[in-house]
Amino acid sequence: MESNSLSPSQLSNTVDQDISKLDKTIDQLKTNDLHVVETCPLTAPIEVKAELPITPAIAKVVASARARIRNILNGSDRRLLVVVGPCSIHDVKAAREYAERLAKFRDEVSDALEIVMRVYFEKPRTTVGWKGLINDPHLNGTFDINYGIRMARELLLDVAKLGLPSATELLDPIVPQYLADLISWTAIGARTTESQTHREMSSGLSMPVGFKNGTDGSIDVAINAMLSARQPHRFLGVSNEGRSSIVTTTGNPDGHIVLRGGKQGPNYDKVHVDAIANRLRDRNLLPYMMVDCSHDNSGQDYKNQPIVLQDIAEQVRNGSEHIVGIMLESHLNRGKQPLKELAKLEYGKSITDGCINFETTVETLTDLANAVRSGRQ
Repeated sequence: MESNSLSPSQLSNTVDQDISKLDKTIDQLKTNDLHVVETCPLTAPIEVKAELPITPAIAKVVASARARIRNILNGSDRRLLVVVGPCSIHDVKAAREYAERLAKFRDEVSDALEIVMRVYFEKPRTTVGWKGLINDPHLNGTFDINYGIRMARELLLDVAKLGLPSATELLDPIVPQYLADLISWTAIGARTTESQTHREMSSGLSMPVGFKNGTDGSIDVAINAMLSARQPHRFLGVSNEGRSSIVTTTGNPDGHIVLRGGKQGPNYDKVHVDAIANRLRDRNLLPYMMVDCSHDNSGQDYKNQPIVLQDIAEQVRNGSEHIVGIMLESHLNRGKQPLKELAKLEYGKSITDGCINFETTVETLTDLANAVRSGRQ
């Protein structure tokens, strides 16, 4: 009768084979970082702020502008808020030149307009494309984010030194820890207004926040965002020391709606503005709003922005109280250019959405200032 038992050496070989198979199975069952190539440390906010500190004079520029903007948004200041500047910042030298020109013009119309420079460092993308100065500051796909954060902060400091407040769109919820102390007004874009993360983030921001209506034209999305951001929240975030943290907020009372049109067309005309004012009243909100002259309000054509602004000026001239601010995409030179060969980029021209040039900006905003003077005395 034959025995089925294994010899000690055979048993050892079998065990070794089983362990080898188990090791291979475990390798095949890896459950984390399957699509992550690399994880690099991000410099802590406290370190960046120590390298590029805010000064008392700059803090005064930021805080005083926030106070004036709040007064415009609640109707106690009858001037208009104007957020104007490049669609995105890709060349800090050109941005500084634009800021210098804008600061001089700002003084000429300060009795009618509160001008804040649009300084956008982040660009939302539906599919792919350049995501902004913070994400890719060298414009070459190297994604030197630590450097991009420093570039952004340094530019904001330079703009404030001119006495000129800055506005931006906050997209990544970590970025505010690096830049928010230098920002006087913030937008939450049409793609992110419905996001819980951005509503929670807005509830803790220290400046007024404009929520754009949805890309489909939905107004309720922005109204719900305003109401959500007014409430206290608790959520995950990053501390000044760069640690993962639980953030507790008080709620932000300075949220408001920004009309940017939608798939059905523009929404800046008097009929839309009056109807939206009534919807805001129905939700126990102040019937005031800003208008974005670009995007779907301009039919995605930068050359139409002055036409939109002319309509708004006429509404203000005729006594409309509902429009309290506008947004305008403007650069040193008009139009836009593709981001291909860096050496061939035209100075002072956008690489994202098309912009009107500075001369047209001055002309259209001067007309708007005159409308405010005649319609809101």
